[in-house]
Amino acid sequence: MPRILTDRDDIRQWAEARGGNPMLMDTPDGTGMRTLLQLTFGQHAINTDGNEGPDRIGGFHLVSWEEWFAALDEGGLALRVSDDPAGGNEAEFEFVER
Repeated sequence: MPRILTDRDDIRQWAEARGGNPMLMDTPDGTGMRTLLQLTFGQHAINTDGNEGPDRIGGFHLVSWEEWFAALDEGGLALRVSDDPAGGNEAEFEFVER
């Protein structure tokens, strides 16, 4: 059964337990810019600390959790996640309005 996460610690723990990292992308939206949120999972190739690859995937770039949470709050969003105790992958979450 899915559950909705709004607490920063809960979101971070859920993502990191699955190898998740926060990503953002700024994209044009009419006359301004809009920030898109994403989580990426198991992406060893984007480990910038080890210089093992680029820090971008399809226009998204890795950011700090604080920057990601600021964008999540600004968008009034929460994270709906799978409650599967076996863990999961990126297909088991979606952003929803709070």
